[in-house]
Amino acid sequence: MSWRGDESTRLIPRLLLRTGQPHHPAVIQEALKRNASFQLRLADRITAFAGSMSFVFIHAVLFAVWMLFLERSPWPTLTLVVSLEAIFLSTFVMIGQNRQAAFQQDKADHDFQTQEAELHTNTELTRQIHVLTTELHRRFMASGQDGADPPPGT
Repeated sequence: MSWRGDESTRLIPRLLLRTGQPHHPAVIQEALKRNASFQLRLADRITAFAGSMSFVFIHAVLFAVWMLFLERSPWPTLTLVVSLEAIFLSTFVMIGQNRQAAFQQDKADHDFQTQEAELHTNTELTRQIHVLTTELHRRFMASGQDGADPPPGT
């Protein structure tokens, strides 16, 4: 796979390039598609941060400071903020799930096409081997019936 020297490598996430290993073509295609759109890049970054322990720790500290020091009665506002945040985060989770489903479908399609090509190649090789085996058998049997010398080693 020679995607490393391509000018499109600037669109591939650094994490994919860091390993130096070749990746499934569907992985590269999905990375290029995700990086081509500002909205998708932003959604990926938010989802990555929201799924980290840093997000949990920052929220725990912010909510504790808010409840203990900033407001006398934080519950109504805090409930509103947390509800709105949950709505937005669930949307980002759904975006991530949709992306993963599309990626899995692309990968499955690519794998199916590859397997079909391999099956076709293997079937053709099997047919050719059968033709060669039949021809060798015919020649071997014909030479044995003509009274000719048997092949060496028999």
